Amino acid sequence: MAASSSSMFNGERAVVVLFVCRVLFSLPLSLLCHGINLAFLSLFALLLDIRADISAVSLPQFNTRQGASSGILLGAVTLPTLMISKLIQLTRAYSLHQIELQELEHMTMQYWATYASCFGVLMFICIVMWRAPKATHHRGSYTVWDLISLFCIISYAMTCCVSLSTISLTGLNTALKLIWELCHGLVAVKLLQQLVNTFPSCASIGEVLLVTAGLVLYFGDMLACTIAKVSSHLISTEIISVQYGIRRSEISIIIQGLLIGLLLFPMFFKFVLHVWEWSLSMGRSEARTSNELGRSLLFFTSLGFILTLIVPSWMQFVQDFHVHPVLWVLKFVFSEPFKRLSLCIYWLALVYASVSRFYNISKNSKIERILLRKYYHLLAVLMFVPALIFQPKFLDLAFGAALAIFLALEIMRVWKLWPLGQLIHQFMNAFTDHRDSDLLIVSHFSLLLGCAFPIWMSNGFNDRPLAPFAGILSLGIGDTMASMVGYKYGVLRWSKTGKKTVEGTAAGITSVLAACSVLLPLLASTGYIVTEHWFSLILAVTVSGLLEAYTTQLDNAFIPLIFYSLLCL
Repeated sequence: MAASSSSMFNGERAVVVLFVCRVLFSLPLSLLCHGINLAFLSLFALLLDIRADISAVSLPQFNTRQGASSGILLGAVTLPTLMISKLIQLTRAYSLHQIELQELEHMTMQYWATYASCFGVLMFICIVMWRAPKATHHRGSYTVWDLISLFCIISYAMTCCVSLSTISLTGLNTALKLIWELCHGLVAVKLLQQLVNTFPSCASIGEVLLVTAGLVLYFGDMLACTIAKVSSHLISTEIISVQYGIRRSEISIIIQGLLIGLLLFPMFFKFVLHVWEWSLSMGRSEARTSNELGRSLLFFTSLGFILTLIVPSWMQFVQDFHVHPVLWVLKFVFSEPFKRLSLCIYWLALVYASVSRFYNISKNSKIERILLRKYYHLLAVLMFVPALIFQPKFLDLAFGAALAIFLALEIMRVWKLWPLGQLIHQFMNAFTDHRDSDLLIVSHFSLLLGCAFPIWMSNGFNDRPLAPFAGILSLGIGDTMASMVGYKYGVLRWSKTGKKTVEGTAAGITSVLAACSVLLPLLASTGYIVTEHWFSLILAVTVSGLLEAYTTQLDNAFIPLIFYSLLCL
């Protein structure tokens, strides 16, 4: 019984519950219905998380990463809680007449889309558990679980209908919005199954759930934005105006088009490759001798076609660029040539010096790989903090370009394309850990996205100047100091089976608070209006630090989002 209780109420779940309670405590009355739904989602996810870990129920559909817990609770609540934190922030702005109602309603629809994706996946996991072989169950032992799960599902449907009806003028519009949210849930389930089957043993359920919800939201936003441009009569005008009629910046459109184009590119390339191989099989056998070179030429030709023709065409369709998006980017960079080109040279010099140095160390030294990886976290601080303070818009664009390059290189590595595929694999393999695999290396993606996502989310209204720095502070400083101090001086461990130490966690929390005490006066001197409350800041830093100590999930992906959500309150 004691072992069962400790398993049910482990540190990771306790921290996540504390995180959700902190956000719910900050809700204004106007978001009460959203908060009730978030509570139901958290309860549903908690039950499934506990049931997956302590029961004999197997999940054969999920071939997850070894050594990690299911992470269902953390993966299910992170993005919806982030969205409701943004809603709280935008509600403050609307009450002060600093934003239009349209922007608030747009974020409301984004929240429900995210919520539907996560809840749809939870329902799928629940059905899988219900259909598990009866031999693994004790008869009647899951009656309470099933009743509570059914209660959460019914409560979700009722509160969702009530909330969406408050931002709809007619019952038809409410029905259309419910269908739109239902589509998000169904697509999320199919995408999660596809990701698990395509990349087995590469992630936990919670990590795949986080990625799935994010991708569905991003693709759904692109699809609805495109439909809204094609014709306002294809779907309800109110849905378009409420959710996708807000003004978007050229940089956000460029980033969205570039990333979605690269994410869809493997499917396009696979089709083209099959057609090419079929044509070779119909020809002479001598034509197959240059197969490897031909695949590479086909890859780069297809990639160039997508990035120079298809993606820019979509960008120009949904946004009035007046010039080709590539020319717009060049014009943007050279609008302040000295600052932005100097920043590019500074970045390239740092990357070249660091990569060459650390790669040689990784091959010839006995230094722990975890410490080598943390040097890249420190590198992120040196690269991104100056740019975020003095050139935030250019940093937005640079993050998108860097992520696009990472995606292209990972595609080359996975497909083993000549001449770079094997070289990229050898280089990346020098910095991998147990959370990476030969099939998919995610550490560099999670670090870059962990730093970039809070900055992207802070575009527009932002009354919390530290919020854009959430990823840089939590990963570049907090996570790095926690690992280094814990590795060298740690004695007291948080758990018998884990490696995280109390000393490391204390060092991480202290270092982030120290960095904030330096950063806040610097931001005030550059014109930012500092509105941070130290109690809220200490609580946010402490919660994210404890999550780093307890979680077995990919912390680079979750900690910045948790920290950012708490900073927005």
